Amino acid sequence: MVFLTVKAHALTDLAPRLAEVLGPETAVVTAQNGIPWWYFQRHGGPLEGTRLETVDPGGVIERSIETRRVVGCVVWPATRIVEPGVIEHVEGTRFTIGELDGSRSERCQAIAAALSKAKLKCPISARIRHDIWLKLLGNVAFNPISALTRATLVEIATFPETRALARTIMEEADAVARALGVELDLGVDQRLAGAEKVGAHKTSMLQDIESGRPSEVDALVGAVVEVGDLLGVPLPHLRAVYACAKLLDRTARTPA
Repeated sequence: MVFLTVKAHALTDLAPRLAEVLGPETAVVTAQNGIPWWYFQRHGGPLEGTRLETVDPGGVIERSIETRRVVGCVVWPATRIVEPGVIEHVEGTRFTIGELDGSRSERCQAIAAALSKAKLKCPISARIRHDIWLKLLGNVAFNPISALTRATLVEIATFPETRALARTIMEEADAVARALGVELDLGVDQRLAGAEKVGAHKTSMLQDIESGRPSEVDALVGAVVEVGDLLGVPLPHLRAVYACAKLLDRTARTPA
């Protein structure tokens, strides 16, 4: 097993170098936020095989990692980088995994057993894309708003104007998910309440911006906009926030 735990945007450089560690049957567990590069592989429907430029520019990742190797993974723990090499765990121990075709494979059972032995929660999902959207519904709103305002989750969720904006963005993202046939069983109100409960936590995107690192703005926000365009779903609020967060991502890494 190979666990990919780098940021989504780092995969473009990393993927071509994986060949030396991939044996004939090596599985690749993709623990990235946002919509993954493989989303429309073994997906079915009119978008089968579609490559998203926002998450796999030029198709580098797809050419480097065979689809048959991929095991999807949704990472739920909240953490923060205290300093290089030191990670503070805020809350959460769940890593949901699943095959792209929804099967309960032997390799998924082996991964789940290993993580469970390490006292981590590792449910095997028959609907890994559903689980991706379940987390993304919050990330697509809270991450860019947090980066743009420098606010924590509880501040965004309790300030009336940003709470309303987060709600609208989540509703737009939910419309994209529904257009893909994904019916989420956790509503917007529940996501807002969950963010408020986490408290004074800075999102990963805000942490990246404050540290001058590249953010996952394309995987978390841009990919949803790209899919929305493919499906003809209007996303006025999400598109506006994406444009601002994308510019911030560039300027935050540009030396003064």
